[in-house]
Amino acid sequence: MTLPSFIQLSSADNVVVATSNLARGTLVAGCTVSVDIPRGHKLAIQSIEPGDGIIKYGQVIGIATTAIQPGDHVHVHNIRAAEERDERRAGKMEVVPPDLSGLPKTFMGYRRADGRAGTRNFIGIMTSVNCSGTVAKLIAEEAGRMVDVSKYGVDGIAAFPHTTGCGMSDQGGGYEILKRTLEGFIIHPNFGGVIMVGLGCEQFQIARLMKETGIERSDRFQFLTIQQSGGTRATIDAGVELVRKMLPVVGNVSREPIPVSELSVALQCGGSDSYSGITANPALGRAVDMLVALGGSAILTETPEIIGAEHLLAARAADSQVSQRLYNRLDWWVEYTRFFGNVLNNNPSPGNKAGGLTTIMEKSLGAVTKGGASPLEQVVDYAERPVRRGLIFMDGPGFDPCSATGQIACGANVLCFTTGRGSAFGCKPVPSIKLASNSQLFEHMRDDMDINCGDVVSGTSLDDKGREIFHMIVDTASGRQTRSEHHGYGDLEFIPWQLHAVL
Repeated sequence: MTLPSFIQLSSADNVVVATSNLARGTLVAGCTVSVDIPRGHKLAIQSIEPGDGIIKYGQVIGIATTAIQPGDHVHVHNIRAAEERDERRAGKMEVVPPDLSGLPKTFMGYRRADGRAGTRNFIGIMTSVNCSGTVAKLIAEEAGRMVDVSKYGVDGIAAFPHTTGCGMSDQGGGYEILKRTLEGFIIHPNFGGVIMVGLGCEQFQIARLMKETGIERSDRFQFLTIQQSGGTRATIDAGVELVRKMLPVVGNVSREPIPVSELSVALQCGGSDSYSGITANPALGRAVDMLVALGGSAILTETPEIIGAEHLLAARAADSQVSQRLYNRLDWWVEYTRFFGNVLNNNPSPGNKAGGLTTIMEKSLGAVTKGGASPLEQVVDYAERPVRRGLIFMDGPGFDPCSATGQIACGANVLCFTTGRGSAFGCKPVPSIKLASNSQLFEHMRDDMDINCGDVVSGTSLDDKGREIFHMIVDTASGRQTRSEHHGYGDLEFIPWQLHAVL
């Protein structure tokens, strides 16, 4: 099969990306190539005047410094970086509504008592402090050996130990982040029931969490402390007994049709390569636009990995307060990293560089395409539940498991994870869908990848790939098991953001 010589990432783009070395005189996209152009570089397909925006990913990635003709090489010799005053250019970009014909409008999910929709039905063994992590893990393991949860219609019993909860202040930002994270998991609609285990003397007290969040003891939420229960063995036995009593209650629910507008999809990328911003990320963005158009939500995050592309998100903000909040969070990160003697442009990672990425701007411009072209409705703090639907940005670090933990606490009930180098990740109680950016990775790690986006290079359109991803999201939300679920990933990847001094 003959591969196409270029890719146009958006119908709004005035450049295309070469997928092979293009010789001078070659006819590409109706244009005659004026000079030899290397694979992966950009080619103009329209006349571009000095001062006009260069559009790639459907977004302004720079400003033309000279007149550019169709067929010209578009690179550092005729582009300058877009400055803050150029954001109005991105704001004028025309967005083409997605084609929603033939898309499913419902999924088969669990309707919870608070009205929210779940895609899985787990029992979670949460912990208030690192000291109770082992006991929580043993409760989950012992109960899992003693009881066949599948007979109850329960997806599993999973423990969520973490490394904080004491040696910290009981007030301030670090405490509030941990509280929001634990609350978000306890009330998450993918849990049918939760048992929380503490030590008893820690800074982060279960009783205080309940008082401040309004969580009450019930047949779906119970708690234990090791000191009050009589030690390790007694707490494990008590925990297993609570699981036994909870199983019939948790299992007393069936999947039912629920509008896709109640899906909230966490967007992640990790182990990225140069193809991530060409195939997997923009294809996921197309699926996001479909979901948002149908009333659903998507949560973009990893603040340090939008550096150099933040103005593109800000230009899509629903109002000036949303864009200002995004800039405020970036300013905070500049000071935060400076305090530790670091800088925000410590990306890309060695694996990213091996995959062809060179700068944080290049990585960021590809990463933000996961959010499609939908308006940015809200910017929320880490683990803060949004009050709007649509595209949401959650402030959080670029460390994938940590940022994903926050997205789940925000209420995401499905996660899509793009990768070009390969990623081994799961995030119970939420299913994680892996999208390979290139066909070589998909073949090499077939046991870990759910969708191959590498065929975008060989002719599959981004719209068609986006529809494939959308259908996978709906199927997964309805119970289809992902590769990471098959392997059992998701317990050890629970990593709340520790934003506090260790005291």
